[in-house]
Amino acid sequence: MAKGKTAYDCGLDAAVDVVGGKWKPLILWALHAHGTTRFGELGRQITGVSEKVLIQQLRELEADGIVHREIYREVPPRVEYSLTELGEALNTALLPLGEWGDRFMTEILARKAEQAA
Repeated sequence: MAKGKTAYDCGLDAAVDVVGGKWKPLILWALHAHGTTRFGELGRQITGVSEKVLIQQLRELEADGIVHREIYREVPPRVEYSLTELGEALNTALLPLGEWGDRFMTEILARKAEQAA
């Protein structure tokens, strides 16, 4: 839950609080598509995300119980991320949104180009 938040108005409010932002849905997609993934590989799969933002977003997802972080005490240390059961359920809920985006991507881009002109 967002800092200072003590209640949600509805289920959508709770879901958006957990998955809100540009990068969290893409992190969920990458972990779903590729399974357990090391930090560096996850950063390469998500074009444009900075290391600092990726760390922050992963920490928030971990705090919300969406992502599991496994630290291996090796030299050098290895950290892997995976979706929890809650994360898999959230990703399943987001699939129709992704399908909508696939279906209307060309139209969305065309409208964005019109607005920019």
